[in-house]
Amino acid sequence: MSISRSLSDLQLEIRNECLAAGRDPESVRLLLATKTVEPARIAEALKAGHRLLGENKVQELKRKFTELEPLQPEWHFIGHLQSNKVKDILPHIQMLHSLDRMSLVKELNRRLQDQGRTLDVLVQVNSSNEASKFGLPPEAVADFVETLKGYPTLKVKGLMTLALFSSDEYRVRECFQKMKRLFEELKGDRFTHVEMKELSMGMSSDYKWAIAEGATLLRVGTKIFGQRPYPDSYYWPEEK
Repeated sequence: MSISRSLSDLQLEIRNECLAAGRDPESVRLLLATKTVEPARIAEALKAGHRLLGENKVQELKRKFTELEPLQPEWHFIGHLQSNKVKDILPHIQMLHSLDRMSLVKELNRRLQDQGRTLDVLVQVNSSNEASKFGLPPEAVADFVETLKGYPTLKVKGLMTLALFSSDEYRVRECFQKMKRLFEELKGDRFTHVEMKELSMGMSSDYKWAIAEGATLLRVGTKIFGQRPYPDSYYWPEEK
């Protein structure tokens, strides 16, 4: 099946899942996860009218950015970001999905101040409480977000999570439900410096459950581009 047809079919599925959940289909956006996908195949999606792309590896993003720039995609960085890679990634992205520690906050803020600009960010949450995953524990998120008042170059737009890798719907949806509760909490009066509008959760295996639990950004790759040569754990999350 062509990438264009796969995209069309997925967008119809997303619409139907939104309607079944009593949600406006326009409230959910599809981000294509492009890890290991060659630029020529990504270009097929862009030529079919899709624009929102997400990459996990800095070097891959830099290469693909150059090759695909004429098609004007919107790039998000969705993988773990090392502080020493901040300078390499900033020229290429509109949003970072994986803000998870103060050392990264400080390096981003320093570089952004030097450039006289801001960056939209999502705070990454370890909703499954797995030691192998990056992200803040849910109970630490509110204080972390409060601290970000002192870093106005970072525009907090919401939260991101990678749910439990499992076929157990109940356990996966627990992760998403936890995120939705936290998302609503952060809309409170205490957090006037943030704009809670994005809940980035759900991938090829669990996006339907994520829609039902309130996701606004779905990160889907294999359902459009096919299986990758290595398991997801090879690409993201990286080993701590």
